[in-house]
Amino acid sequence: MAFDNPLASEIWASKYRFRPAGAPGDETVHDTWSRVAAALAEAEAPELRATMRDRFEGALRDHRFLPAGRILAGAGTARAVTLFNCFVMGRTPDDLGGIFTHVREAALTLQQGGGVGMDFSSIRPAGAAVKGVDADASGPLSFMDVWDAMCRTILSAGQRRGAMMGCLRIDHPDIEAFIDAKREGMRLRNFNLSVLVPDSFMAALTEDADWPLVFEGEVLGSVRAADLWSRLMRATYDAAEPGVIFIDQVNARNNLAYCETILASNPCGEQMLPPYGACLLGSINLARLVARPFEPGAELDLSELSDLTGTAVRMLDNVIDVSRFPLEAQATEARAKRRIGLGVTGLADALVFCGVPYGSDRAVELTGAWLGRIQQQAYRASAELAAEKGAFPLYDPAILERPNLAALDPETRELIARHGLRNGCLTSVAPTGTTSLLAGNVSSGIEPVFAYAYLRKVRQADGSSREEPVEDYALAVWKRLHADAPPPAEVFVSAQTLSPQDHVRMQAAAQAHVDSSISKTVNCPADIGFEAFSEIYRLGWRSGCKGMTTYRPNAITGSVLSVDPEPATGAADPALIPRPEALEGATYKLVWPESAHAVYVTLNDLEDGGARRPFEIFINSKNMDHYAWTLGLTRMISAVFRRGGDVSFVAEELKAVFDPRGGAWLGGRYVPSLLAAIGSVIERHLGGAPPEPAPEAAPSLAIRPFAPAGCPRCGGFELVRREGCDSCLSCGYSKCG
Repeated sequence: MAFDNPLASEIWASKYRFRPAGAPGDETVHDTWSRVAAALAEAEAPELRATMRDRFEGALRDHRFLPAGRILAGAGTARAVTLFNCFVMGRTPDDLGGIFTHVREAALTLQQGGGVGMDFSSIRPAGAAVKGVDADASGPLSFMDVWDAMCRTILSAGQRRGAMMGCLRIDHPDIEAFIDAKREGMRLRNFNLSVLVPDSFMAALTEDADWPLVFEGEVLGSVRAADLWSRLMRATYDAAEPGVIFIDQVNARNNLAYCETILASNPCGEQMLPPYGACLLGSINLARLVARPFEPGAELDLSELSDLTGTAVRMLDNVIDVSRFPLEAQATEARAKRRIGLGVTGLADALVFCGVPYGSDRAVELTGAWLGRIQQQAYRASAELAAEKGAFPLYDPAILERPNLAALDPETRELIARHGLRNGCLTSVAPTGTTSLLAGNVSSGIEPVFAYAYLRKVRQADGSSREEPVEDYALAVWKRLHADAPPPAEVFVSAQTLSPQDHVRMQAAAQAHVDSSISKTVNCPADIGFEAFSEIYRLGWRSGCKGMTTYRPNAITGSVLSVDPEPATGAADPALIPRPEALEGATYKLVWPESAHAVYVTLNDLEDGGARRPFEIFINSKNMDHYAWTLGLTRMISAVFRRGGDVSFVAEELKAVFDPRGGAWLGGRYVPSLLAAIGSVIERHLGGAPPEPAPEAAPSLAIRPFAPAGCPRCGGFELVRREGCDSCLSCGYSKCG
């Protein structure tokens, strides 16, 4: 089967194996490689197909080259799917008919397996006049909700739900609402969000100047740049979104700036694209190119890297000719510029094999050297393809003056000058996700290893689940070569031990040799100070990064995967249980009468000795009045849950809390406070209360209003009810209904 672990075999079987009904399909992963190689070789001249099929299969063998998942799953299957991972949609029009035309285009793209990115900056802000209908505009966020709802209903190619990126310029009048949008627990869950930040804003930030908010050339307001930046940073600090795209850096270093303007990125941020631009991805597995891992003088085989790069460029170029496209506009764009995104995976593992700690000066040097070799060889291969098959239709010799081509060696530049280029852009670094798992769980993209070993929960056919250990590829190789000897801690560094600055240095080293962009997360410790966190983004901008995404464990998004250290004594503390990669749980919705926004309570469970027990709790609400106390409450309750034992007292203590302003009726019972309602949720989750009917979407608690004893804003008792509304004679508070 050519798999090093059961997880890789499972990934192949569930995501990439082709098994048509009533016909033979992929019996082994070798069959998958043969299928993909044969499909891509169909784009060659008939007399070259057999030779190229063998060459392509050789590149795929042993997971040395990893085409993106859409290619592995779809090439050679005759399925009505695209082999492109993602697209950026056309410029969103500022009229209702055009907007819904674009919703339809996005739906068709998602249906065929492509993610989508959109810039919503062209939609007029909330409150602006809509001429001809005597109405006010609802703003871009309201239409993003439409896209979000559409995405929930689309099952992309029967495999996964669609991914979307929503972008907004930092000078749009609705930027503050956009920045805060994901503080509401269930809003825009199918979107990644990024703010488009030009160099002029960074200059205004440096000068502590005001920043104009503009739509279609008209200044509609202004805000102090430092205040807006602080709001953006606070949102990412608290909720890990939005990300930041330095849009002027993107366009200034775009090979094709002479014929396009980039508006947005694909959902993961590695491909910055023009309207209807397509994202075609593949990764060279650097971990497979170190011949003698852990030996003195171990190094990556640069000759093999060069040969593999040339083959990968040809394979990806052929994908353009054999793939379907959801929209004709996407096909036209792809064929006119023949953009590809060749990247790497397994960088961190390759460094470990060479005895080099990720983030060190030597790691930065090697990253530049390895990515630089790929850059040189990719352009050479594209020029040779242009000599054989022709340059891309919109080729202009002025491309040689673009920044990405300035560092090419004289021989390659001369080759381009004579023949042109087959591909307008060639390199990017994507998050390799399941394809890295397929290759034996090599480190993803240029990311460090997050955890060298963890437990993964696998659901069984009967509904039960089992846990299986998962090891990083480098650790598995170490154990195979060195039996029980402990791996050198100074080399086996992980995301847990690196500083944010180490992450940025590595991203910048790679970006210097990448045409498009890089999907990379800067992991930050939970206790990092806000000012230090904010400085990470400025450092990224100064270092030439085109975009920045950070992740800090927080109460809103939780922690995707956490590894708890052992106590200093070395003794195992049974209370410190590492968080598994995934937990099962439920989210409950509370609609409290005096809160303008719903409160969402998520309880996740741990399987412990065949039984389930609560492990963590998250409380989310768009209402920022709740933020401080819900954050403290979730941390304390989660700490209690993780210690185990009888935790029913948590619910009882919360249910005993009375609010002097009054409570509400719940299912025919009086609930004395919002905290008490949360206690009831916990009790119900623990099984100590009878279940209540849940709506189709998710479990919820339906709260019936009860007139408060005091004003919810000022706490005074001058609240009167007139014409169906509660009004405070003291502070002016009013609520109707």
